[in-house]
Amino acid sequence: MEQYLNARGEPRVVITGIGVISPMGHTADQSWESLLDGRSGIGPITQFDASEFPSRIAGEVKDFVAKKYMDFKEARRMSRASQLAVAAARMALADANLPEPVPDPEKVGTLLGIGACGFEVADNNMQLLRQYGFPRVSPFAMTGFLPNMPSYHVSLLAGALGPISTVTAACATGTQAIGEAVELLRRGRVHTVITGGVEGLIHQAAIAGFGAMRALSTAFNDAPEKASRPFDKDRDGFILSEGAGILIIERLDHALERCVPIYAEIVGYATSSDAFHVAAPDPEAAGAVRAMRWAIENASLEVEDVDYINAHGTSTPVNDASETYAIKKLFGERAYEVPVSSSKSVLGHAMGAAGAIETVFCAYALREGIIPPTWNYETFDPVCDLDYVPNAPRERDIKVVLSNSFGLGGQNACLVLRKYEGGSAERPFPR
Repeated sequence: MEQYLNARGEPRVVITGIGVISPMGHTADQSWESLLDGRSGIGPITQFDASEFPSRIAGEVKDFVAKKYMDFKEARRMSRASQLAVAAARMALADANLPEPVPDPEKVGTLLGIGACGFEVADNNMQLLRQYGFPRVSPFAMTGFLPNMPSYHVSLLAGALGPISTVTAACATGTQAIGEAVELLRRGRVHTVITGGVEGLIHQAAIAGFGAMRALSTAFNDAPEKASRPFDKDRDGFILSEGAGILIIERLDHALERCVPIYAEIVGYATSSDAFHVAAPDPEAAGAVRAMRWAIENASLEVEDVDYINAHGTSTPVNDASETYAIKKLFGERAYEVPVSSSKSVLGHAMGAAGAIETVFCAYALREGIIPPTWNYETFDPVCDLDYVPNAPRERDIKVVLSNSFGLGGQNACLVLRKYEGGSAERPFPR
C-alpha cells in the first residue's frame, strides 16, 4: 500500500487522460507537434473587426465546429468557452478509456478553471435588449456567461456526480484548478477528477481592455507569428489566446487497477498571493518565489531535483524580467543550469486555459524526453539571462518539471510533475 502514497501518507496522483483544443491544433498531439516545430497559432483576429485596435492579432482556435463534439441545440445555449471545454473533455475521457457516463460517478469530481466567460453571450443579449426590448432576451443569457458553466457542462456530459467547483484566478487559473483537483484526490473523497482550464475570450471588450492597459503587443501586427517573444529584448506585450486543456487525474492505485497508460505524476502544488498590486508583480518577486518554493516542498523535493521549468513567460517586459529574477532568487547559481522555456511563444496567452495546456506540455516533455523551446528568442536581454531553450527543442531525459503561472491580482500558482516510471499501467500510447 505504501507505494500508492506520497511521503506525507497521501494518495499519489497521476495523469491518465488528456484533451487539448488550441490555436496550435485540435488535439493534444497536434498542439505538441506545433510547439516542437514552431508552428504558431497566432494570426489576425477574425472573430470581430479589429482594424481600429492597436493590437489586431490573437491566438484563435481555427475552424472549430461545436456540433462535431456535442448536440447542436445544446451548443447554441453555451458560451464559446463551454463549447471548447466540452470538446476537450470528450477527448480526455476517451484518452483515459472512460465511457460517457463514467462508472462509479459519485467518486468522480469536476474542477475546471476559467478567467472570464461568455462576453459574446452578454454582448449579444445586450444588443437584443436595446434594439428589441426585454422579450427578445434569451432565457439562457445568464447561464451563458456564469463562470461555473464550463464545469457544469463537462460534469453533465460525463455524468460525474462527485464534487464540482470552478477556479477563477486570472492567468494562474488553469494551474490552480489542477492543483486544487490534486488536493481533492489527496483528501480521499474521490478517485478521479476531470480538471483543467478553458478560455474563449477573443472579444472586442477583452482586446480593448488589455489594450488600454498597454499589456498587448502592438509592434508585430504584420508578422503575428513573431509577436509573442518571451524573454527576448524586443518583447512588447502578450498575445491574447483561447483554448482548453482538460486532464483526467486519478489516484495511482485506481489508475493501476484500471490498467490505463499514465502520462506523468503530479507531486507538488502551491499557490500564493503577492498582496501588492492589481497588475504589476512584486518588485522583489516574493510571491512567485514562495509559490515555487512551496510547490517543491509540497512534492518533498529540493530545488536541485528540478530538471526543467515551464515558465509563465508572457512576453511582457515586466513579467519576464520578474519571473527570471524569481527563479534566480530561489535557485541561486543553479538557475543558470536549469532549462527554462515558454510555450506562449507560439500559443499566446490563453489566460484561464494557459496553465492547463502548459501542464499537458510538461507531461509530454516528461514522457518523450524533449524540452520544448522558446520560439522568437533572437535578441539577448541583460535582465533575462537564463537558458531559455531558444528556437529548437532539446532532447533530455528529464525527471522533474516545475510549471509556473503568475496572474493579475498577484495570483501565483505552481505545479511539480514527475516522470512516472513504474507499475503495470505502462503500455504504448495511441498516437
